[in-house]
Amino acid sequence: MTDIPRRAASRTAKLAALPLGFAGRTALGLGKRAVGIASDVISADIQQRTAEQLFSVLGQLKGGAMKFGQALSVFEAAMPDEMAGPYRQALTKLQEAAPPMPVANVHKALAEQLGPDWRDKFAEFDDSPAAAASIGQVHRAVWKLPPARRNGKPKLLPVAVKVQYPGAGDALVADLKQLSRLAGMFKIIQPGMDVKPLIAELRERIIEELDYEMEAETQRAFAEAYRDDPDIFVPRVVASAPRILVTEWVDGKPLADVISDGTVEERDEAGRLMAILHFSAPGRAGLLHADPHPGNFRLLDDGRLGVIDFGAVARLPDGHPEPIGRLVRLALDGRAKDVVDGLRDEGFIKPDEEIDAQAVLDFLLPMIEPIAVERFRFTRAWLRGEAARLGSPRSPGYQLSRKLNLPPSYLLIHRVTLGSIGVLCQLEAEAPYREILKEWLPGFALTDGEAPADGEALTDGESLTD
Repeated sequence: MTDIPRRAASRTAKLAALPLGFAGRTALGLGKRAVGIASDVISADIQQRTAEQLFSVLGQLKGGAMKFGQALSVFEAAMPDEMAGPYRQALTKLQEAAPPMPVANVHKALAEQLGPDWRDKFAEFDDSPAAAASIGQVHRAVWKLPPARRNGKPKLLPVAVKVQYPGAGDALVADLKQLSRLAGMFKIIQPGMDVKPLIAELRERIIEELDYEMEAETQRAFAEAYRDDPDIFVPRVVASAPRILVTEWVDGKPLADVISDGTVEERDEAGRLMAILHFSAPGRAGLLHADPHPGNFRLLDDGRLGVIDFGAVARLPDGHPEPIGRLVRLALDGRAKDVVDGLRDEGFIKPDEEIDAQAVLDFLLPMIEPIAVERFRFTRAWLRGEAARLGSPRSPGYQLSRKLNLPPSYLLIHRVTLGSIGVLCQLEAEAPYREILKEWLPGFALTDGEAPADGEALTDGESLTD
């Protein structure tokens, strides 16, 4: 990749062409209806063609398209099998097939950001990128650490050097603006999917992700919070500048490989560790890792989960909001009225909205099934079932969801939680998720009594401590 703005016209043309193809497929569907072909066949045909074109174009793009594709990748498990395959292929292209920056541009960026003597800081520097990200590329190198004593030899540390693409910010904004016009296509692929809030959130977070020094501070906070932790490994920051970030190199099995060919034990353990990271980070670091796509994680040889990207976070200085744990506990207790009162207090239900408390409880219980039992195995089938229950306009769950509101303060937490669940379903991981919440989620106090037996719901008014 030479300079992202040079490619802007080409990318914009590809993105702009997508709605035209969609219009053609819609016209094809209308024509088939005229000759009597069943509507479900038309729908499947249009879905398949729309998915193939959309994923093909996304697979050729970088910048905002890649960032968007990565954010959506965690929901791949909810897609029908015939669409999930092309989607995975497109994401592989997004993550692995990016044309690299010319070496001269990389060296220029290093000189501008680390100083003209940047070469003296490295014992080795590989000019060929080891990986590509949405706004930059990563190079392997060996950093010279100061010697432990005077006249001693410098210590050598394998590092990852993230170099930002020139013009990355403008390209991200332009791509996301184009992608916001494609929301209707995603609803064809997955009814009920509304991508506009996700795109709006990505646009709001661009400034933070472009500032590598801000990311460095975030990573230092995570590294300190998880120093010597038996479950989570966060590589330390070695050096940083606004457009360059140097961190410890992390070897390990990429989570995408664990998903595709990992053993049952590896997938279960990866799921357990992902859940621990998600629920423990707000309390330990005051931060929530907000980019849970598989490319950001490694399963290390020593059994820990390595986390390698901190560009997107939610800042939660007071930890995970206590009402989340408390309301989930009340729902498990079957206390429908208390759940509705709590949701209304937090702004999930508008003050003047009339709503049936038992219906709300019935709406919530399938979602929290994973923590109603001692151990739960997330599966793609479970997620697809929930997506159908909540996403089909004809379902009672969908109709009820239209009466609920998502307060702005919970938007990012909600999106990250859904994303993490998507990854757990890709892993098809089984773990004691309820125990993890008991330890790390404020307000989730199930320790005074037994949880409902598997498949058993409590009636309104019953309590775990009754």
